[in-house]
Parts: sequence; structure tokens; C-alpha cells
Amino acid sequence: MTIPEQIEAYLTSQPQAKRTDLRALHALMLQAIPGGKLWFEDGKNSEGKVVSNPSIGYGTRTTTYADGKTKEYYQAGLSANTSGISVYILGIADKAYLAETYGKTLGKATVTGYCIKFKKLADIDVEVLEAAVKDGVGMTGEN
Repeated sequence: MTIPEQIEAYLTSQPQAKRTDLRALHALMLQAIPGGKLWFEDGKNSEGKVVSNPSIGYGTRTTTYADGKTKEYYQAGLSANTSGISVYILGIADKAYLAETYGKTLGKATVTGYCIKFKKLADIDVEVLEAAVKDGVGMTGEN
């Protein structure tokens, strides 16, 4: 299955209300990171054991580890979870930045160093979320 097919299967597998929100967020992410690489992580490790929720990724960033090895991964991600939806913005060095910059204006969301979690799309200001994604992606200098 291609990545777009995996993403479609994942979106289709969600309950109707969450599916609608995820589709709207998927469109937002595609707009916020135009031309960015698409990723799909099924949440399973190399042995096939579920270790995380599946996620859709957007854009590309390179992480360099202390030993000098590098790994390519996505810049921003989207995932359904048991209590709602998580949007990940990776690569921001200042772990307080998202919460300090967007936490008060985002709406009913929990904001951590790289994750914005909310129950449903109607609980947040979508324009503020889009600004946070664009801002975070811009900080990495990649796409």
C-alpha cells in the first residue's frame, strides 16, 4: 500500500466525528507544509508489537545524535488517541516555546514541548494551530 493509501485507510478506520476532524486537520497540514514529504507510522516496532498510536507525518527534518548518526523523520505529525487528537511539532529547541507562545490562545488544549492535544477540533482555534505548525516547521529550516 502506498503512503496516501495507508493514510486514507487510517482516516477511514476512525469513528465518524474523529474522522471528520482528522480529515480537516490533514488538509490543514498539507496547506501548512506545502510539498512536504508525507509519512505514515503504523505504531508498530520491528517485531510487529504496537508501541504507539499510528500517526501521519508531514515534511522532513534530520535529527543528529550524539554519536554523529542522523535520522530523517517528519517535522509535524497528526495522531488520534483514546481521548482525542494530538498534533506534534518536532524540532523546536525551546521546550516551553509552544505553550508560552500559543497555549493561551489555542483554546481547550494541552500543550507540551512538542505536542498539542485536544478532544475535538471545535475546542481549539484552528488558525492559531496552523500558525503554531508553520512557526515550528519554520524553526527547523527544513521541509
